[in-house]
Amino acid sequence: MRIEKVRKGLFLSILVGAFLALSGAYGQTLDITGSVSWETMKLSAKMVLNLDSAGIRLPTGRAQAEELIATEYPRLVRPTILSIPVDSSSTVKDLIEKGEFTLQNVGSIALSAHRLPPALSPDLASLTASYTIDLTRIGAALIRHTRPAAPIRPLRPSPAASYTGIIILAAETLPVHGRNTGSLVHPCLLPKIWDTEMNLIYDRNMMDTETARQTGMVRYVTESSVFRPTPSGLSPELTALVGSNPLRIIARGVYGSRPTDPIIDREDALLILSSEDNLRLLREGKVALMLSREMLRNPLTQE
Repeated sequence: MRIEKVRKGLFLSILVGAFLALSGAYGQTLDITGSVSWETMKLSAKMVLNLDSAGIRLPTGRAQAEELIATEYPRLVRPTILSIPVDSSSTVKDLIEKGEFTLQNVGSIALSAHRLPPALSPDLASLTASYTIDLTRIGAALIRHTRPAAPIRPLRPSPAASYTGIIILAAETLPVHGRNTGSLVHPCLLPKIWDTEMNLIYDRNMMDTETARQTGMVRYVTESSVFRPTPSGLSPELTALVGSNPLRIIARGVYGSRPTDPIIDREDALLILSSEDNLRLLREGKVALMLSREMLRNPLTQE
C-alpha cells in the first residue's frame, strides 16, 4: 500500500512538472500587448500566439490555439489589474494584501472582458485575440456605502451660482502637499479632492451608490476636451457629463503618496459647499479632472 502511494505521488509530481514545463513553453510563444486608457476607463489587451513555436498546425489545431489563448489570458493580464492604482495610497494588489479585495475578484474582472473573435495573421503564422476590460468594474466592487456622506458645510455659506458640473484643471506640474517637490497629477480609480486648508471636499463615500458603481467617480480628460471652439468650449462627450455651464477650477496642488488628489482653493470649494445644487453635482459624479495627456495612457504591466 505504501509503495503504491509513493508511485502515485511520483506520478503526480511528474505530471505537474510536465504541465508547468508545457505552460512555460507556451508562455514563450504568447505575447501580450496593450494599454490602460484613463480617458475611456478601459484596459485593452492583445494576445498573439506564435503557432509554429507552440507546435500547432492548421487547420486542425485552430481550436487548440484558441483554447490556449483563452487559458493563458487571465494569467498574463493579471499583473496589470493588480497594478491599477485605486487611490493615493493603494493599488489593487495592496488591497488584496489588506484583505479588502481577492484574487477571485481579479479573476472575475479579467473574465468579464469583451473579447473579439480570434483572427489569423495574413501569413497564417499567428493567432490574435483582443480583450477589453471596463475599469469601472474594479471601482464598483469597492463602493460599499449605502447612503452618500455629506461634506462639511461652511458655517457662513458664500453666495454661489448653480452650475451644471465641475471641471478641475490639473494638467500642469503642481506642488505636492507636504513635500518640497512638484508632480503631475496621476489618475486612479477613486481620487479625492481637498481644499487648500486640507478639508476633504469629495471622496467615494459622497457619491450616490448606484451612480458610483455605474460610472465611477470622475471623468479624466485632456485639454482637447476642455478647450474647444464650441459654445460651451467643451467636447460633446464632456458636455454630456458636466453640462454647458460647468464650474471651472484651477488646481493649486496635489496630495498623496501617489499624487492623485487635486487640491483646490478654499474659495472655490466654498462655491461647491455653499449651494445644494452644486453639492448634488458631487453626489451625481458630474466631475471631470483635466490631466496631462501623458498621464492618461499606461502600457500593460509584464510579469
